[in-house]
Amino acid sequence: MGKKKSREGQTSNGERRNVGAWSIKAVRNSVGDLTAINNKIKAWKKGKRVTITIANPITSETNKPFVKRDAKDVWGKYNPYIMKTK
Repeated sequence: MGKKKSREGQTSNGERRNVGAWSIKAVRNSVGDLTAINNKIKAWKKGKRVTITIANPITSETNKPFVKRDAKDVWGKYNPYIMKTK
């Protein structure tokens, strides 16, 4: 069998990451709380599915102080302000 002519040297198998996990985690943690909330509000306005973490309304469940809920259930459906024409 002949050698492939598409590349001169050895072809990578794509098995390992080319970026360290520590750098990915650092970038992800550098996003502030306010930026994350603004991104969620923008996505909610576009009609995308967003989950937010809120304090548990059922105080008797002491093992679950916070719960995740859909933003539409908490904030409601987004309706942009439309001025009346008349």
